[in-house]
Amino acid sequence: MTRYINQNNKIIRNLCERSEDGRTVLSYDCDATTAYGMGERFDGVDRMDKTTECTIIEKFTHQGENTYFPLPFFFCNDGHGVFVNSDAAATFVLTKGHVEITLPQEECEVIFLFGKPKEIVSQFVEMTGEAALPPDWAFGPWVSANRWDSQQDVEEQLDRIEAGNYPATALVIEAWSDEATFYIWNGAQYKLKDGSDAFHAADFSFQEPWPNPQAMIDRIHAQGIRLVLWQIPALKELGADEHCDQHVRDDEYAVKKGFVVLNEDGSAYRIPRQWFIGAHVPDFSVEGLRSWWMEKRRYLLEMGVDGFKTDGGEFVHDLSVRFHNGKDGVSMRNRYVAEYEETYTKAIGNGRTLFSRAGYLGAQRCPIHWAGDQSSTFGEMRSALGAGLSLGLSGVPFWSFDIGGFAGPLPSAELYLRSTAMATFVPVMQWHSEPLGGQFGGFDTGMVNDRSPWNMALHTGDESVERVARFYARLRMNLLPELLRQAKISVKQGLPMMRHLVLEYPDDTNAQHCHDEFMLGDLLVAPILEEGATGRDVYLPEGRWYHILTCETLDGGRTIFVDATRNEIPVFLRTPGAIALNLPENMLLGGDVGNRVDCLNTPVVAYSGNADIDYSDSFGNRVVMQNGKVEQANIRVVELSDIQFAEF
Repeated sequence: MTRYINQNNKIIRNLCERSEDGRTVLSYDCDATTAYGMGERFDGVDRMDKTTECTIIEKFTHQGENTYFPLPFFFCNDGHGVFVNSDAAATFVLTKGHVEITLPQEECEVIFLFGKPKEIVSQFVEMTGEAALPPDWAFGPWVSANRWDSQQDVEEQLDRIEAGNYPATALVIEAWSDEATFYIWNGAQYKLKDGSDAFHAADFSFQEPWPNPQAMIDRIHAQGIRLVLWQIPALKELGADEHCDQHVRDDEYAVKKGFVVLNEDGSAYRIPRQWFIGAHVPDFSVEGLRSWWMEKRRYLLEMGVDGFKTDGGEFVHDLSVRFHNGKDGVSMRNRYVAEYEETYTKAIGNGRTLFSRAGYLGAQRCPIHWAGDQSSTFGEMRSALGAGLSLGLSGVPFWSFDIGGFAGPLPSAELYLRSTAMATFVPVMQWHSEPLGGQFGGFDTGMVNDRSPWNMALHTGDESVERVARFYARLRMNLLPELLRQAKISVKQGLPMMRHLVLEYPDDTNAQHCHDEFMLGDLLVAPILEEGATGRDVYLPEGRWYHILTCETLDGGRTIFVDATRNEIPVFLRTPGAIALNLPENMLLGGDVGNRVDCLNTPVVAYSGNADIDYSDSFGNRVVMQNGKVEQANIRVVELSDIQFAEF
C-alpha cells in the first residue's frame, strides 16, 4: 500500500500508478527542467535525464553512478519535491516534465513537498531529524594517513606539526588496532576475557607498536589536537596467518547471543564479497548488541579518544538475510549504516563526533560524513565537489573529502594546492591517504604516500607546497568564527553549510545550472578544477560582489573570467555582507593564530557595503550594524578592504 501526502494538482498532474515486474511505478507530469538531491551523487548534481537508484554501494574510486550515501528525496526547479519514506530502494527516472518512481516492494509513504528550494530541503530535514552540531574542534584542519601504524609514526607527525606550526585540530589513526577485535591496541598483552566482558585500560600491558597510547593521547591533547580512531562494523574472519583468541571468543559469543545478521536458514551470515569477506556482521538493530559492542570500546573514551571514524557498513550484499528486528536485506541494506552510526553517536556523548563514509535517512543526526575513496586526479576532485553539493541539497550539512585524493600515485603539486584551497571552505578540511599496500604502494621505491604538506613538498621537490598549504590551514583557523556561525545556522535552518547557488538564487536559471561554485554564508567560492588552468569563468548572481583577491567590487548577473595562480582560489563576498574572523594582531588573513578553538586571538567582523549585521558568538562577542553603521560592538569591525593577506 502506498500513501500519498500533500498533493498539489497545480504542479503534480496526471498522477497514476501501474504495475511493472511486480513493483508499483508511480508517474506524473510537472513543469520541471532540473532536479537536485538524491544524496551524495558523483555523476552529476542535476538528476534530470538520469535514472537514479537509491541503494548503498561501496565502490573504490571513480564512483560514477554508485554512491555510499543515497537518499530517496529530490526537488525540482518548478517548486515541488518528493520524499519516498522507505528504507528499501526506490528508483527514480526524471525527464523534463515527467517523473517515474519505481517504489519499494513494501508499504511506504510518498510525500510531496512544495515551495522554494530552501523550504523544501528544510521540510525534508524536519521529517528525518534535526542535524547534530559537531564540536568546535571539528572545524579546524584534520590530518590523517592510513600508513601511520605505530606510535612512532604518530609521534613523528606530531613533531612535524609542531615544528611547522601547522594548526591541526584533529588527528585520525586508522591502523591502530589489532585488526581483529578493532578495539584493542595492536601489540597489547592481556589476559583473555569471556566474550561477554569488556576491558579497562589497566587490563593491558601495552607493547610495540603502541607502547604507551595514553602518553600519546595526552601529548595529542597537549598540542590542542583531538584524536579520532578508525572503526569497522564487522566480526572479521581471521586468515590462516592471523591469530587472536580474544576475537574468537567475542565472535562466538556474538553468534551465540543472536547479535549477528542471519541467513534465511537461520545460520550466521558472512560477507560474501568485496571487503572483509567471510566476516560476521553485527546486527545493530539488537539493543543487546549495541550495548555489548560499545562497552568493549568504552575504555578508549576513558583514555581520551575524541571520536570514531565509522567506516564501512555497506556489507548487506544478500537481500534474503534476516535481522532481529524482523526485517530483511531489502529494507536493511540502506538502513544498516544508519543503525550503525546511531549506535556510536548515542554512546560517545557530547563533545565527540563521528566521521563516516556511508549514510541514509537521518544520517545528519550523526555527523560528520566524507566522500569516501577518490584517486588523485582533477576529474575525481570535480566529482567529489559535485557529490558534496548534491549531499547538501539533500539536507546533510557537514561533509568532507580527501585533499589531493586518497588513492593511487601522489597528486601533483598543482592538484594538491587546488584541492587544499577548496577544502579550506568546505565544512570539514582534511587530508588522508590509502595504505602503503594500496594502488600507490609497490611501484614507487622509498616513497611514502602521505598527503601531508611536508611529504608532498618532499616528493614534488617544491618546498612552496608546504608553505602554501600551511597558509590555507591558517586561513581555515582565521575563518573559524564564521565556520562555527554557519554551522549553527545550518542546524537551525535545516540547510547545508556549503550551499549550491540554487538555494540562494532559486529563480536564477544560471544559478540552477552552476554546479562548480558554492556559497559559505556570504562568501561565494569558485574552486579551480581544471589542470593547467590559470583562472576560470565565475558566475556572479545579481547584486554586488567584492573580489577578495583583487579588492574590486563587481556587478553580478554575469559570468566573468577570474585569474588565479596555482596558489589562489577565487572567492567573493556578497555585498552588502560580512564574515566573522579570528586574526593575528597584524590583521593578516592567512596569519598564524594557532589551533585553539576555545578562545580567539583578535576577533573581527569584516564587512563590505552597507551591511546589516547581528552577530554574536559563544566567546561573548557581539556586533550589531544597520546599513553599514555600527550600533553595538565589543570587538573590531572593519571593512574587508582594510584587511590584507599574509604572504603565501
